[in-house]
Amino acid sequence: MKAIEIARKLAGYAQEASACQAYTVAVQEGCMPEEELEAALYILRASSGDYKVSFTCLRNLYNRGCFQAECLEIMTQAFYQPNEKLLRSRYEKNCRLLERYPYLFRKDFVPFEDLPVRFYPYDEKGVVPFFVDEARFGDYMNFEHPVVSRNFFRDLEKPILADDVYSQYELEYLCDNVRDSAYVGRENHIYLHYTSWADFCAHLTCLNLRAPLLTQKLVFLIGDEISQYPIDFKERFGLDYSKAEPRPVGIREVHKLIWHTQLSTHNGGDFFNEVFDDHPNLLAYTSVMFDSIQESIKTWRAALEKAKGSKETLQDLMRQREISPRVAQELLSLRDVTDKDVMVAFFLGNPHIAKSLDPAARIAPALFFQPHFSNIVYKLHVDANGNTVLDSDQYMAACKSPIFRGFKYIKTFTPMRRLTTSHAATVRFMYEATKGPRKEGESLKVVADAVSQRVLNRSFMIDWQDRLYQDSVLVRFEDGKLNPKATFTALAAFLDVPYAESMSYCSELGVRRTGETEEGGYAIGFDPVTVYRTYDEYASDSERCYIEYFMRDVYEYYGYGFQYYDGKEVDMERVKEWVGDFSRIDHYMRETWAEVYQASNISANGQPLGEEFLDAARSQLLDKRMEAYRANRVKNGEILMRSLRFVNRNGQELHMMSKLELDPALLEHPLYHG
Repeated sequence: MKAIEIARKLAGYAQEASACQAYTVAVQEGCMPEEELEAALYILRASSGDYKVSFTCLRNLYNRGCFQAECLEIMTQAFYQPNEKLLRSRYEKNCRLLERYPYLFRKDFVPFEDLPVRFYPYDEKGVVPFFVDEARFGDYMNFEHPVVSRNFFRDLEKPILADDVYSQYELEYLCDNVRDSAYVGRENHIYLHYTSWADFCAHLTCLNLRAPLLTQKLVFLIGDEISQYPIDFKERFGLDYSKAEPRPVGIREVHKLIWHTQLSTHNGGDFFNEVFDDHPNLLAYTSVMFDSIQESIKTWRAALEKAKGSKETLQDLMRQREISPRVAQELLSLRDVTDKDVMVAFFLGNPHIAKSLDPAARIAPALFFQPHFSNIVYKLHVDANGNTVLDSDQYMAACKSPIFRGFKYIKTFTPMRRLTTSHAATVRFMYEATKGPRKEGESLKVVADAVSQRVLNRSFMIDWQDRLYQDSVLVRFEDGKLNPKATFTALAAFLDVPYAESMSYCSELGVRRTGETEEGGYAIGFDPVTVYRTYDEYASDSERCYIEYFMRDVYEYYGYGFQYYDGKEVDMERVKEWVGDFSRIDHYMRETWAEVYQASNISANGQPLGEEFLDAARSQLLDKRMEAYRANRVKNGEILMRSLRFVNRNGQELHMMSKLELDPALLEHPLYHG
């Protein structure tokens, strides 16, 4: 029996909730237009129905030319008319504000009834436009979607000019990040060009222009008025901004965070930091330990109260963080200081970080931040619904941090390096760290199970509803090394900063890095030697096959080719064969754990063991530990063999982060596939 027939029977038995579910299945499976209309009407009228299903059905039917008169009437009555009063009120308020606004030069607002676009509310956040003259519905729109969709700040030689900006989020972003003309000592308004006056008026039903207009930064140019750009404000309005002294950037002028995420260890994070170092529109610093920065902010906030009444305490704080007196005094003068304020002060007040900032820059600098964790560890389990759940304490710590929550605008980018190369480099680093000197009281270091950590670390998979990742992109380390101009031009455009001359070389705190590849394998600048290095002594082929197979979706999505996995079908027997041949990682783990057990005191019933029994006990403990690691790898393999579909701890499905696309015209070498 078809779903539509089941739905009708359930409706006949007054099983409303079940009937709605069956009608929804019928629509998803595909049915005749009259059946789809039937489903939409039933679900819309049902108290337990999902109105969004009805909305989508009616919209699609209308756009396909089916039952257009009926669909439009139903949608207008059900969705538009209940919200018409609010839309009209918002339109009239915006019109009144714009009538008095000096930098809009046209005032013949279109009557509400004649607007060419009607916006049908779909949910609490978004609408679907209906284009009256074209007789069609458009795509879903969320005017407050937290994404900066274009490179507004590509060229700062002239005032900002942008066409048809209809996003509330982007309008506020421009006003918050473009500095006031009086602050920079030159004309610095934001010129918004709208190609159609009628369309501009129609969008006033959804925008709230009160706050943006209060800044007096916006200049609206309609149609041919674009020829007026840029306006001579001294001649036309008697405003001579050149008389104003450029003002240093204030703490609360910094609203934008660029979060350089740490996908995993040895992914090229330092390389990206060195490219963005000394950028004239960034407050950029080397990576800092996340726990350390949080503790510093906590300490500072506690000390600020004391500093307000003590000149000596203030000077003490300034010495501790190497913060300038101007920024320290400003921080002290702020009311309701937040973690974000203190964080900005750390960066803005550091003379090494802020030395390249131009006080006459058109835009406020963004804070470029790479919080570093000693390791990113993900846990894997299957929930009650059979979903594979990925969870990370480090990721949740970042999500909950007041530092991140304090920034209104967040751009996120994640570097990725070929996973097998990154894995082997990590093993090398961990092993070398175990041989280094130890501080007093410090425990012995060991090589962790880097293979398991690697296949479970999918921090490039994101919940699209997560605020920290709604405006994010993944960039490949190999692209940055082999095609630096193309990569960093594209990345600058995504981050909405100019591509600066400082991005054509690597530096640290403004000092260029020069010379040959360093001992230990760190490649200076754009030297591509580490792209091709495989670190064979730190990873066996079986380990790398295991990684490539269980990350095969990642390889395909981000454009990497297999170097070890042969592409053939895999069963659990083959997985166990791989795990049994993890010769490199097991060697280093066993060696370093053996040192831990060698240094440990083992007793039986409180009595010390003889040397012979002690050695046997240590060997037995070591064997059990290694066997537990092997069992865990097999268990992970069994879970991952089920599916490579993952959800977070809230059950939200995770998706691959978008990959940074490069301009083919700027490529110096073919794209890396390996």
